[in-house]
Amino acid sequence: MRFTKDHEWVVLEGDVATIGITAYAAEQLGDVVFVETPEVGKTVKAGDGLAVVESVKAASDVYAPISGQVVEGNAALADAPETVNDQPEKAGWFAKIKIADKAEFEALMDRAAYEDFLGTL
Repeated sequence: MRFTKDHEWVVLEGDVATIGITAYAAEQLGDVVFVETPEVGKTVKAGDGLAVVESVKAASDVYAPISGQVVEGNAALADAPETVNDQPEKAGWFAKIKIADKAEFEALMDRAAYEDFLGTL
């Protein structure tokens, strides 16, 4: 699992990356009440808006940590957005994308680096 400074996580299996938000991000958002996942087939570049998450506190964009094409959105979040709070780094994922460049994944922070980053906030 790799992480961004925007609190997204990425797990790579072959050439498909699963993307979600970290436990820290879910905690900061508060109770999630709505999630909009991306359309299958959408092409994104690292840094593009990938999904939208709304909580009782705010609406936020979830950014693509890596470039690629969306192959699946987590449709289960439409009926159970609270999954993002309950299991942010497991069942609360937002999208799966076929990655364009594995080097983008390698450039992300590992868990130890992300934990160090959280210590600076």
